[in-house]
Amino acid sequence: MSEWHLPETFRSTSGEVRWGSLGDPGRDPVVLLHGTPFSSYVWRAIARALARRFRVFVWDMPGYGRSEKSAGQDVSLAAQGRVFTELLAHWGLEEPVVVAHDFGGVVCLRAHLLHGARYRALVLVDTVALSPWGSPFFWLAGRHSEVFQRLPSELHRALLHAYVSSASSVGLRPAVLERLVQPWLDEPGQAAFYRQMDQADQRHTDEVQNQYGKLDIPVLVCWGEEDTWIPVARGRELATRIPGARLELIAGAGHLVQEDAPAELTATLLDFLRRPH
Repeated sequence: MSEWHLPETFRSTSGEVRWGSLGDPGRDPVVLLHGTPFSSYVWRAIARALARRFRVFVWDMPGYGRSEKSAGQDVSLAAQGRVFTELLAHWGLEEPVVVAHDFGGVVCLRAHLLHGARYRALVLVDTVALSPWGSPFFWLAGRHSEVFQRLPSELHRALLHAYVSSASSVGLRPAVLERLVQPWLDEPGQAAFYRQMDQADQRHTDEVQNQYGKLDIPVLVCWGEEDTWIPVARGRELATRIPGARLELIAGAGHLVQEDAPAELTATLLDFLRRPH
């Protein structure tokens, strides 16, 4: 398994953001957003495939992956939406195609609906976009984040393995699972893992979900049929709230569609991206 590099750094209002790009600079831009508790690493195979035809931008959100993790850091969904707007300006992208997974969905929706970020088209993959959201464990850990931050490292590691594994319907390869949990294992990472749960707030989706009817760009809603984190019914509901949205379901895939069905997801994205927008 080849390494995943994010060689560039951007100083955002919520700390340093690590990012990278793939593909020729002259090609049409596509930006990929990850969710929680993941990083841009989940997009590695699909980013490389899309880079044959597009300029692909990837980044780790503040508090995630290789980006800054620090005490007192604002890693809320509101902050991430502002940071994404800042990053698009830094990249000089006026109307990219945006592809978002998990809470990356509400991050890019907030950037578009509240901060004026413009997209040529939008793909929402098993996204956090409608309240209520979050598992019982997610909200429990958020309410008691100070306790969870003090868990012994081996208990924290075991919890991480069980939690991240549950995002896949077919099972993650051991090397992939280790790479997904690795950013959260050291002391700053453990604190950051529970900090993002502590700062979770459903009002950040409430503020925008009644505005989805205003979206006037092409939108694809893509969902793993076996998603136990955000059931497929939420994908169907989201598609009905967005005018003209197209819904694509991927059989056998859980929440981590990128790992469970990368070929099917790539083919679905390419079919959508090849259409005139």
